[in-house]
Amino acid sequence: MRRMRSFRAALATAVVAAAGLTALGGGTAHAATPLPDRVFAPYFEAWTGESPAALAAASGAKHLTMAFLQTEAKGSCTPYWNGDTRMPVSPAAFGDDIKTLQARGGDAIPSFGGYTADTTGTEIADSCTDVSRIAAAYEKVVTTYDVARLDMDIEVDSLDNAAGIDRRNKALKQVQDWAAANGRTLQISYTLPTTTHGLADSGLAVLRNAVGNGTRVDVANIMTFDYYDNAAHDMAADTKTAAQGLHDQLAQLYPGKSAAQLWGMIGVTEMPGVDDFGPAETFTPANATQVYDWAAAKGLNTLSFWALQRDNGGCPGGAAADNCSGIQQNTWDFTHTFAPFTGGTGTPADDFSVTAAPAAGSVAAGRTATTTVKTAVTAGAAQPVKLTVGGAPAGVTASLSPASVTAGGTSTLTLATTPETASGTYPLTVTGTGATGSHSTTYALTVTGGSGHRCTAAAWSAGAVYTGGQQVSHRGHTWKAKWWTTGEEPGTTGEWGVWQDLGAC
Repeated sequence: MRRMRSFRAALATAVVAAAGLTALGGGTAHAATPLPDRVFAPYFEAWTGESPAALAAASGAKHLTMAFLQTEAKGSCTPYWNGDTRMPVSPAAFGDDIKTLQARGGDAIPSFGGYTADTTGTEIADSCTDVSRIAAAYEKVVTTYDVARLDMDIEVDSLDNAAGIDRRNKALKQVQDWAAANGRTLQISYTLPTTTHGLADSGLAVLRNAVGNGTRVDVANIMTFDYYDNAAHDMAADTKTAAQGLHDQLAQLYPGKSAAQLWGMIGVTEMPGVDDFGPAETFTPANATQVYDWAAAKGLNTLSFWALQRDNGGCPGGAAADNCSGIQQNTWDFTHTFAPFTGGTGTPADDFSVTAAPAAGSVAAGRTATTTVKTAVTAGAAQPVKLTVGGAPAGVTASLSPASVTAGGTSTLTLATTPETASGTYPLTVTGTGATGSHSTTYALTVTGGSGHRCTAAAWSAGAVYTGGQQVSHRGHTWKAKWWTTGEEPGTTGEWGVWQDLGAC
C-alpha cells in the first residue's frame, strides 16, 4: 500500500540481526483452517500499537490482512513486523491476537512488502539473495501463526527488480511444495497496483514469472486507488473496469481456467474516502455498496481496503491519512458494508449514514443559521429515518424540516438564536434513528456578539456516556450526573432521576 511511508521507514532500524530461521521443512506442518471461498480481509496497520483482535471485534471484520513484514535493513534475510527488530516473527508479536481471530472463526493474512519496503530494498526477496532463506522466512511465518494465506504486496521499485521477482516466486514454489508434502493448506496472494483497465506491464510480469516458475497464485489482488492519472474518477466504475482488465489478462496466463475460476482468483482492495492523489479519487460509502453487489455477483475471491484504522470520519474534508478517511462517514461504514462478503452467506444489512453540509457555521446573536442534513443508503435498502438534534445551548432553538426522511433524503436544520445567546462555539449532535440503529453527525455552531454568559461545562451529548459526578451544560443550566448514564436528557428525568440541576449558568 502507499500509506505510512515515512513512519514505517522511521520504525526500521539499522541493526542487522543474526536470528536464524527455521530450516525449510523443519516447522510443525499441520493443516491450518482454509479461508472461505469469499473473504473480506481489510488491511491492519501493524505499527500503531493497537490490538488487531480488538479492532476486529469492534468493527465486525473477522479476517485481517496484517501489514507489513520486511527486513530491518537491505541485505538481511530476516523479516520483522514493520522492519522493527523489537517485533520479530514470534508468538510474542501478535500471536495472541491471531489466535483470538482464529478462535472467532476468522484469521490473519500476513503481508510481506508494502510501499516502504518496496522503495528501500527491505522487501525480503529484494533484500535477501538466498532463495532457500527467503523460503524459510515464509515458512516460519506460516508455522508461527498457523495461517492459511500469505500476501505479497509488490509495488514501485520492487516491480522493476527482476532478480527479486524471480527469487520471490522460486521461494514461494519451495514453500508450496513443502506445504503440499505435509498436508498443510496454504494460499498465496499477490497485491499489485493497477490501471483502470488492468495491470500495467510491470505487474503482469510478476504473474508471468510466477507461471514460469510453476508458482501457484491463488489470488491476484489489485489496488483500485492511487491512479495518479489526473482524470475524473467514478471509483466504483473504475474498480469494475480494472478487474475486467485483470480477468482478461489472467485468461491469457491461465488458458485452462473457466471465466468463473478466473473471477474466483481476483481480489480488489479499495481506499475508503480520499486516496493519496486527492479528492478526485474519492471512494464513498455508496461506492462500497456498488462494489459489494458487483463483487458478490461476479464471485470474486477477496474484498479488502486500506486500512481498518481509516474507516471513520475523524477528518472530514481533509487529505488522505492513516487514521481517518477524509470524508463525512460513520465509524466502520465501509467495514459493515463489506463484512457479509465473507463466506458469501448474506447481503449487507440495511444501513444508512448522516452528514451535515456544511458541518460548521457562524451566526451573529439574534440571527438564524441553516445547514443541510443529508442521509444516504450505505448498505441494503432505504429505510425511514427519524432525525433529532441535541446540544443546543440556552438561547438557541433547533428545528428540522422534515423531522423524518427516507434514507437518501435531506432535511434542513434551522438554528435560531436570540440576542442573549452567549458567544462561543457549540457542537450540536444530529442523530438519525432507523430500524437497524442510529447514526450521528456533528454541526459546530459559532455565535458572535451575544450578551449572555456561557456555561463552562461541556454541552450534553445524547451519544456520550457519563459517570457519577460528571457535569454538563444543557439549555442554560449546569447538570451533574448522579450515576452512569447515556442518552437521558437533562431536565427530563425528574427530581429522582440521574441528573441533578446545579442551576442556571
